[in-house]
Amino acid sequence: MEKEKLIEPIASELNITTKQVEAVLNLLAEDATVPFIARYRKELTGGLNEVVIRDISERYNYAVNLEKRKEDVMRLIDEKGLLTEELKQEILAATKLIEVEDLYRPYKEKKKTKATEAIKLGLEPLAKQMLEPNYGKNKEDIVKPYLKDDLTYEKAIEGAKYIIAEIVSDNATYRKYIREKSLRYGKISSKLKKNAEDTDLKFKMYYENTEGLSYIKPHRILAMNRGEDLGILTISVTLQPERDIDYLEYQVTHKKHLLFIDEIKDAILDSYKRLISPSIEREIRSMLTEDAESKAIDVFSLNVKNLLLQPPLKGKVVLGVDPAFRTGCKLAVVDPTGKVLEIGVIYPNEKAKGVEVDEKLLAKSEKTVVGLCTKYKVEIIAIGNGTASRETESFIADVIKKNNLNIKYIIVSEAGASVYSASDIAKEEFPDFEVQERSAVSIARRIQDPLAELVKIDPKSIGVGQYQHDVNQKELGEALDNVVTDVVNNIGVNVNTASVSLLTYVSGLSKASAQEIVKYRDANGKITSRSEIKNVKKIGPKTYEQAIGFLRISEPIEKLDMTSIHPESYDKARAILNYMGLTEDAIGSKEIKDAVSKLDKKELLKEIEIDEYTLNDICEAFVQPLRDIRDEYPTPILRSDILHFEDLKPGDELEGTVRNVIDFGCFVDCGVKYDGLLHISKMHKTGIKHPSELLSVGDLIKVKVLDVDYDHHKLQLELLN
Repeated sequence: MEKEKLIEPIASELNITTKQVEAVLNLLAEDATVPFIARYRKELTGGLNEVVIRDISERYNYAVNLEKRKEDVMRLIDEKGLLTEELKQEILAATKLIEVEDLYRPYKEKKKTKATEAIKLGLEPLAKQMLEPNYGKNKEDIVKPYLKDDLTYEKAIEGAKYIIAEIVSDNATYRKYIREKSLRYGKISSKLKKNAEDTDLKFKMYYENTEGLSYIKPHRILAMNRGEDLGILTISVTLQPERDIDYLEYQVTHKKHLLFIDEIKDAILDSYKRLISPSIEREIRSMLTEDAESKAIDVFSLNVKNLLLQPPLKGKVVLGVDPAFRTGCKLAVVDPTGKVLEIGVIYPNEKAKGVEVDEKLLAKSEKTVVGLCTKYKVEIIAIGNGTASRETESFIADVIKKNNLNIKYIIVSEAGASVYSASDIAKEEFPDFEVQERSAVSIARRIQDPLAELVKIDPKSIGVGQYQHDVNQKELGEALDNVVTDVVNNIGVNVNTASVSLLTYVSGLSKASAQEIVKYRDANGKITSRSEIKNVKKIGPKTYEQAIGFLRISEPIEKLDMTSIHPESYDKARAILNYMGLTEDAIGSKEIKDAVSKLDKKELLKEIEIDEYTLNDICEAFVQPLRDIRDEYPTPILRSDILHFEDLKPGDELEGTVRNVIDFGCFVDCGVKYDGLLHISKMHKTGIKHPSELLSVGDLIKVKVLDVDYDHHKLQLELLN
């Protein structure tokens, strides 16, 4: 099919123009990256963002694959001499792959079935004749010509019924009707498998559970799937057999006055029970799972994005603490650039659970912390939220209070820290450190610049999703990589301080080219201009074009190099500066901010022949050359005293940080030992279908305690406006 015909439906579905779709596809075909297209080709795409650009690409690829499958199916059917014009038009009109497969089903080479065995006996003509009225004839005369060898009347009828059952099952129209009606009115049930053990009662709510297919929430599908995979639950899909069979009988027999009506009804019943129902049930399970996985990936992606966008606490000396019991808490002091100043260990907690604390060790631990904080002028202590976190928090809070230290502390998510600490990247960074020492460094750096640290970890290990291990791992990996790529390029990267891990996500760069940039600056010192990056190995013209706009130089020779303006637009930028009567030295000043606010952009568009998108981006970069979109997000909560879970009571009002957003609510860290659940029903916002419409990972919110389960450490919360 012509490319234009594939583009039109995409434009219509996304409510954009065919010109925009075509522009995106052409740019992608030229190996332009999604971030580059979104940022520097707005004039061609009409300002489409990364999400829409990827959506266009995915829909187009699906359409191309669909057309290819249609061609293959028509060719295969035609080779058998069975492709009619009517069937051809039905195939061409199909909009989904499943519709094409339904149409191809009757013509597929089948494995050995009851119907194929009957066909071998020469009973296919009999089956087709039975589906006709046969006026004025009797059954015996019709069947008699097919009786040979040991083939009796009863066996001939039985074989013909098997063929009729398969004919009914293979009908695309029938299958589509039953599938659509089942999705609308069918049910899915779960029950505890016989002799199964659910030791933690994780699946208790699914022991005897039935829900409508059209109402069940995606996360419940994934929960049931997991229970089934673990051998705890039995899952079944219930269709509407009476309705479906009535429909099939009507379609096959209505107003035909069939002589073999009873036999045909038997065949229809057999077709439904043996062929159609099990097949449709499998398809529905697959469709529900695919949809649930897609939504889970979307939620996980959004959470990762918001986690990466948490604002950095810049310019702070941080003491990172990786909590532990017996093995001691590992310490790492890092300077404002993330450089490790000193490593240490303390033993503030019991040597083993239930064992009394050694007072000498406790005093020594206090002395160590105070000494490090004083020596390096530590401003924030970052405590990991893993094992012994709250015990360590209690110790740190006491040390701060007892010694009148002007220091705040924060609990930091350790998700993925252990993965990083044992990784090749961590070993390369700190070859002489123990795993836990690397973890302490990572915890400290996570509050200085969450993005720079978290990009070193496989996004799947960050742990801010739901059922991430149950979904398609390839699709999850691609989605999360896209999220990290978008965040990195939206923020921009300091080419002189970025790690290989961070540079790898920059538009156009690969791990190899990122390594070459680091090698170059190690050998030649600080990079002072964007044009200098052309000297780096593996940075060819195309790579330079795609990457350079996202690479920042904080102290450049030419001030434009510190902005998000692409070098291809420097001449335009200088022309705009000249139009305002200013020089590059004014970039970022109040003077240029005032000048931009008074600019007659309509006149300027004519004067220097520039498109509106590029003009606006250049003016924005003039005003905020080092703008970081993370600065618009709320900063993390810093604490100086501990709040105990045991002290909480219903009615208490707390301030907390959203740690994870899921389908039915979110988990909130209120500074106690356990995160509280804020259910979507307790958000008191009408019209929202998903918690992510209201809250994001990293949000600071006020909540009221509704219920505290002290025995099971569960906290129920309500959102306060």
